[in-house]
Amino acid sequence: MNLNDGNNMDDNIDIQISECLNPKSPKSFFLFAGAGSGKTRSLVLALTNFKLNHGNMFVLNNQKIAIITYTNAAADEIKQRLMFDPIFYVSTIHSYAWELIQLFTSDIKSYMQTKLIEDIKDLELAQSKSRNLQNKTSIDRARKIKTKTKRLANLKNVTRFTYNPNGDNFKKDSLNHSEVIGITADFITNEILMQDIVAARFPIILVDESQDTKKELIDALFTLQKNKKEVFSLGLFGDIMQRIYADGKPNLGELLPPDWVLLVKKMNHRSNKRIIKLINDIRQDVDEQKQQPRKEKSEGVVRLFIAKRTTDKVTIEKTVAKKMSELTEDKNWIESNKVKTLILEHHMAAIRLGFFNLFQPLYKCDRLKTSLIDGSLSTLNLFKNTVLPLVEAHKNNDKFSVMRIIKTNSSLFDNKLIENSNNQLKYLSNVNDNVARLLALWNDENDPSLKEILHVIYETNLFPLPSMFKVISSRTRDEQSTFENQDSEDEESNDEVIDAWDLALEAKFSEVSKYNEYLNEDSKFATHQGVKGLEFPRVVVIIDDEEAKGFMFSYDKLFGTKDPSATDIKNENEGNETGIDRTRRLFYVACSRAEESLAIIAYTDNPNLVKTNSMNFGWFAESEIEIL
Repeated sequence: MNLNDGNNMDDNIDIQISECLNPKSPKSFFLFAGAGSGKTRSLVLALTNFKLNHGNMFVLNNQKIAIITYTNAAADEIKQRLMFDPIFYVSTIHSYAWELIQLFTSDIKSYMQTKLIEDIKDLELAQSKSRNLQNKTSIDRARKIKTKTKRLANLKNVTRFTYNPNGDNFKKDSLNHSEVIGITADFITNEILMQDIVAARFPIILVDESQDTKKELIDALFTLQKNKKEVFSLGLFGDIMQRIYADGKPNLGELLPPDWVLLVKKMNHRSNKRIIKLINDIRQDVDEQKQQPRKEKSEGVVRLFIAKRTTDKVTIEKTVAKKMSELTEDKNWIESNKVKTLILEHHMAAIRLGFFNLFQPLYKCDRLKTSLIDGSLSTLNLFKNTVLPLVEAHKNNDKFSVMRIIKTNSSLFDNKLIENSNNQLKYLSNVNDNVARLLALWNDENDPSLKEILHVIYETNLFPLPSMFKVISSRTRDEQSTFENQDSEDEESNDEVIDAWDLALEAKFSEVSKYNEYLNEDSKFATHQGVKGLEFPRVVVIIDDEEAKGFMFSYDKLFGTKDPSATDIKNENEGNETGIDRTRRLFYVACSRAEESLAIIAYTDNPNLVKTNSMNFGWFAESEIEIL
């Protein structure tokens, strides 16, 4: 069989991956794996071969291969396909980082002590420059200094740190997500003993979606590989064209060390031929990577529909569905639940699904954005993971579930508190009263604001609160009145995280439920970013910069109806990433989700120019474009 022909042309790549994983002669590698290239299949095949050839040695040496994935769902899929074999440690990056550091309590203490002292110094310096110690920023900053000082003093009492990679970390001995990543990266980079331990426990580390893995941790793994190359292999799976998060490492896969192996998969097993041609054309100005379709794939259908921004978008999108149904002779196009609609920004979904007031303030805050869109924002989890199921159980008159949720999550149900109370029955009665006070907020079909809910929780101490909510909740009424009447053009910059939450807490609680449905993919909408790694038979990509209201991406610039900004030009001249670069990658990710047929709806102020430029780019033929 000629491996360079037909559907099997990438089989030699699987062989080379297996050769890199030979513990007697380890090689590190970067695998370029574009959309639909079957990288998970290659990963599982290589690991299955490893198990046959070297598994017994790893078992005897108590060693494992670490496979780091981007999501819990991806980790679960790989675990199942590897038959849950114990020599493979499959996890998300946060879980793996915690696995490496959790026993190093004294070292973590030392790191946290240094970090907290630096943070406090920075806050105190900013406070010393404040011209008004009674404004919102200064009072909140003072509380943050107090909180961090208290945490610093409490370090000596910590016997072991705790961390939940999939949930909240509110306790005095808890670390948060960014701290765990930062500590792990620091230890691997700077501690020779840590390098020895990691290489001994995990002689092979494989990182999926490596282009979106935290830059600081990727850099640390490069340091580990450089120092331990005789006994350690690092394998990175990724595609720079699919890097969509700002905290990923740019240009990963380029300028690799000379001892690395660069592997390229050329097949796209997912999409029909026309779709693959489109995504090849989209990336042709970025790199020379071109994918090929499977021989048995049909031609497929791609259409670009262009409409004025002022048109009725609901009508336009129904018209497109009808036209696509006729073009493809596929009646499923007119069944909304059988078509995946991809929108540029999450807040476009928030507008359409009704959780905009909650989402928008948090999304505008760079420090909260990533965890908000992947569902890991711990402060929001108080409402999403605790209050939401509690309210749903209450509305269903499920008293057993109500008490189970309270016992599991409430700080008042601590056994020591109950045992030490003078009157245990009265204590439990007070707890029940506090629960009733909280649930009364929903009486008579009320929809309380998050601020009202937080106020009750703070006063009753019903659930533990993250420090951010403690800062907000502990303001006096006089302070709050001062903040609300303060000039929004205050010369001092406000703390962006507290500002974001001050606005988001005004949202109604029903928006939490709608946000949760969106996260769980219970709606027909998804973002270009959120569907990376997924595939759908029928896809609509909606392009609308005005509705998106973002500054990170601009389809108007990509399609040439808006000139590049001065910043874009400066970044391009300096060889840095531009908004057009980010938008092109996002467009690639969105279009490459389609298996059979793809419709792109572009809302614009200049339909004719979008049509002309789309043809000039070579992305669409004139027969594939329709102005509605």
